[in-house]
Formats: sequence, C-alpha cells, structure tokens
Amino acid sequence: MSHQNQSFDTRSIHVGETPDFSEGSKNEVVAPIYLSSTYARKEVKNPGQFQYSRSSNPTRFALEKRYASLEQAKYGLGFASGLAAEALLLFTLLKPGDHVVGFDDLYGGTKRLLNQWKEKYKITVSLVDATNSQLVEEAILPETKLIWLETPTNPLLKVCDIAAISEIAHRHNVLVIVDNTFLSPYFQNPTVLGADIVVHSVTKYIAGHSDVIGGAIMLNDTALYEELKFNQNALGVVPSPFDCYLTLRGLKTLSLRMDKHQSNALAIAGYLENHPKVTRVYYPGLPSHPQYELNLKQTKGFGGMISFEIKGGEKEAVQFLESLDLFTLAESLGGVESLIEHPALMTHSSITQKEREQAGIKDSLIRVSIGVEDKTDLINDLEQAFNQI
Repeated sequence: MSHQNQSFDTRSIHVGETPDFSEGSKNEVVAPIYLSSTYARKEVKNPGQFQYSRSSNPTRFALEKRYASLEQAKYGLGFASGLAAEALLLFTLLKPGDHVVGFDDLYGGTKRLLNQWKEKYKITVSLVDATNSQLVEEAILPETKLIWLETPTNPLLKVCDIAAISEIAHRHNVLVIVDNTFLSPYFQNPTVLGADIVVHSVTKYIAGHSDVIGGAIMLNDTALYEELKFNQNALGVVPSPFDCYLTLRGLKTLSLRMDKHQSNALAIAGYLENHPKVTRVYYPGLPSHPQYELNLKQTKGFGGMISFEIKGGEKEAVQFLESLDLFTLAESLGGVESLIEHPALMTHSSITQKEREQAGIKDSLIRVSIGVEDKTDLINDLEQAFNQI
C-alpha cells in the first residue's frame, strides 16, 4: 500500500508496519523486534534482503521507512544517538582543510563535536548569527562545504530562514544540514524548504518517553544516501532492534503529543512573560519573539521548548530549580514529563564560558521542556518555586 498521499497522523502509525499477506507472512500489525544478529541464506551468491543486523535489520528497516515518510524525504537512516548521526555526517562529508558555517547557538554537544573535528582533522568553523541570512552568506569561503543550522536553536530558541539560507548555500555549491529536533517532523520539514539533510536526536520528541537513545538522518539525494548508508554500516553506529521498536511505538502518538506540548507551552510562556521574577522569555510562539513571523511562515507550530532568564543570577536560578516538585531537574527534552535544567551548568557545560557568553547563554538562563501534564499543575509548581526566591 502506498502512503504517499496520506496525512501525517496516518503515516506516523502505518508506514513501515503495513501487514504483509504474502505467502509465509505472519501478517503482524506491529513490526516484531528482530533480535537475530545474522540471517541465513539458501544460496551462496544470493544473500537476500538481510544478511547481518549491523548492515540492516527488519525492525530498523521499518523505522527508517517511517523516518523518511514523516520528514517528507526519500531516505531515512537510524543511528544509536543523535551525536552518532552528526559524527557520521562530519566523517562522510568533510576532509582536512574544509570549512563549516554554523549557527552561533548550536547545541553544546554539536559544538563540542565541531571543536574536536577542528583540532584533529584541521577543519575550520565559523559560528554566526544565522537569524541574519546575510551574515551566513558573508561567512561562506571557497572551502566551505556545510552550513549547519538548528531552528529553533538550543537553548535560545532563535529561528533562521531555512529557505533563504538554502538558496544562498546552493548558489555557492554548499550543503545545508538542519537539526530539526526541537520541532520534530510534525511541525517542520526542512527538506521541503530546501535543506539537503535533516538530523534528529530521536531521543527527544520522536521517541517521546525518555526511554530511548537514538538519532536519525533524512535526505533526498540518492548518491549521498548510499555514501551515508555505507558508512553507517562501516562504523556500526546503529540502534538496537528494541530501541527501533520503542521508537516506532512512540511515533504513533507524535502528533497528539506535539499538540499537547505546544498548548501547554503557549500557556506557560504567557505566564512567564508576565511574571515579575522573569526578565526575558524565549519562545517562538510569543508575538514578542524576534522571529515570530518567520516561524509562522516556515513551520506548522512552535513546539514545547521554552527558555527564560530569571531575575538575579546563578544563585537564584539554582534555588528556583531545586524548589520545584512536579518539574524534573534533568537534562534532555521532548518526553511526556516536564523537564527543566540550567544550560550553563548542565547541557552546555561542555563548551567554554567564553563560548557561552558569546552565544548569550547567561547564568540566569533556564531551559524548560514542557510535558503533557495538566498545565494548571505545571504553572502552580512554577509559582511555588518562584515564591522560594
């Protein structure tokens, strides 16, 4: 059955798990967890579709088909983590002497990876404020091979114009990679806007339940897909069949979860924006956000991530965070439970203080992943914590 013209909600449930009524099939509604590490062949020269689970596995095969469908791309690849996917892209696409242009507010783990690549493989990196597309073009050099974007960014929720930057990049024969973790394929599809490659930390919204570590790459270019797939096998950076099963399961409720994450986030962002102990709120769904109109143009929603600056500094931020009851103080994001953290001390502690200051990550900054609990309960918990400082 072709799912090409079906809605996102339908594809998120059925792609990769359509029952097979051919001879010998068990007609499963849910893709089984294929734990076999190797597959028998009847003839020496005819290996069949599956040979060895590092190369391909039926559960992962089903998931990769769904990845591609939901991101409206031709191809999907699954990985053991988001950073494994990113490392494979750098390994495949760059050589010594190449140059990368990146958003100045990239996730700390991505910056750490780029810093390691700079030192070991003589890659140069220019980080710019990609909310201004002109700055991106000005940073392109003859040796530039990649433009690496997040939109919205982590943790300051900056938004850049994917279509405009992709047009600029392609005029210079440069590839565009977009980390789409914060919005998920439900709210944003960068390949439709012109990006060449989309990368996700599947750990977050795609799996959605804080119980899977995974990554994904989606793209349209056949030759590049074959190169990435070869290296996926060669490096062995693949997810387990059980993690693939959990991700397939999580994806079936992605649209339902994202709508709830967003409705809660809109209410809480409004509450925070009017709170006397909050000096600034970062959320693309607020009309006060600098790229509010751009976000409306290129996405279907705003997501569930909010950052805000508390009045005071590190002391007040830590006191507030440790006074919360319902919000869980933890790294990561995108699960059904609400998580909250301090970027400078937690998720972005791997980059230097100078880099954090240059990116605008202050000691008073707090990042929140809004879950799907009752919004009134969440606001009440925030209020009682504010009352402790």
